[in-house]
Amino acid sequence: MKRSTWRIGTRLLLAQALVLVAAILTAAVIAALVGPPIFRAHMQRADRAPDPSERMHVEEAYRTASAISLGLAVAAALLIALLVTWYLTRRFQTPLTDMTRAATVMAGGRYDARVPVGDAGPELDSLATAFNSMAGELARTEDTRRRLLSDLAHELRTPVATLAAYLEGLEDGVTPWNDDTRTLLADQVHRLGRLAGDIDAVSRAEEGRLSLQLAPVAVADLVETAVRAQQGAYAAKGVALGIDGGPAVTIDADESRLLQVLTNLLDNARRHTPEHGSVGIDWDHANHSVTIRVTDTGDGIPAAQLPHIFERFYRGDTARDREHQGSGIGLTISRAIATAHGGSLDATSGGVGAGSSLILTIPASRTR
Repeated sequence: MKRSTWRIGTRLLLAQALVLVAAILTAAVIAALVGPPIFRAHMQRADRAPDPSERMHVEEAYRTASAISLGLAVAAALLIALLVTWYLTRRFQTPLTDMTRAATVMAGGRYDARVPVGDAGPELDSLATAFNSMAGELARTEDTRRRLLSDLAHELRTPVATLAAYLEGLEDGVTPWNDDTRTLLADQVHRLGRLAGDIDAVSRAEEGRLSLQLAPVAVADLVETAVRAQQGAYAAKGVALGIDGGPAVTIDADESRLLQVLTNLLDNARRHTPEHGSVGIDWDHANHSVTIRVTDTGDGIPAAQLPHIFERFYRGDTARDREHQGSGIGLTISRAIATAHGGSLDATSGGVGAGSSLILTIPASRTR
């Protein structure tokens, strides 16, 4: 199919010209066929019937007047058509030109381009709004991609360097092949695999690609399941884990996703709580929301770091966090899952050494 190369203004003018031509031809034909007989009949009913020569002059005058009137009407209609076409073309062409320019900029890799939403009409305004929404989503996706590549390169550096150093040592005979070496290499490979899975999960969550299977979930059962799965790890470290309880309440949620969140929160609390410390979990129901709190007596969080702990791979104390063997991404995933449920995940702390609380808020079930 051949593409049209005519601009919108040309097409509007041609469309109006065709309508005008059709109207003019119709008016001319009707005037030629209907006008003279009617005019002649009126003349015959007059008090004095004109002679043939006079009637011929009168009819000629009628035809001339009709032609002049029709010509003036055509000229006026064409002028109005030109003005209307110019006005409509400007109204349509300005936002379309803005969108074309913005789309060209975006095609060049810049996703900050936006188009103004003016008064071009509801249809074009809706198109501009949708375009800006699309540009925003593309910008967020591109930002996620760039941060993903940067974070991935940063996080892969340590395990890859460790593997390379040990493999080189094994080749040179400097590093012995024993259980310690085998365990260390296996741990680094496991770390790489876990890192890949975590990055995929957080990218899906941040881009809104998490699929949720919502169903009524009893909060008490959810907490008990998460705590039961963590009891072995807590006992091995010598940290007490207890359920402080809460009201019987149900939420509409993806149980496996929220179990993932609670597992991350409990795992984070255990890693940052020293031996003989304690971690408690409780929940409450108020204002159509359920709040689940995981509180520990551990390291605490400096006030300056609180706004950043949910950022991907953020480490307030790099040495301490590596010692705790955290991937630096669990809280990011947890907050993304909470947001996907229409909830939130926040943290509070009294400072270094004062412990901390991670607070998960999820909308309560409408029917309980």
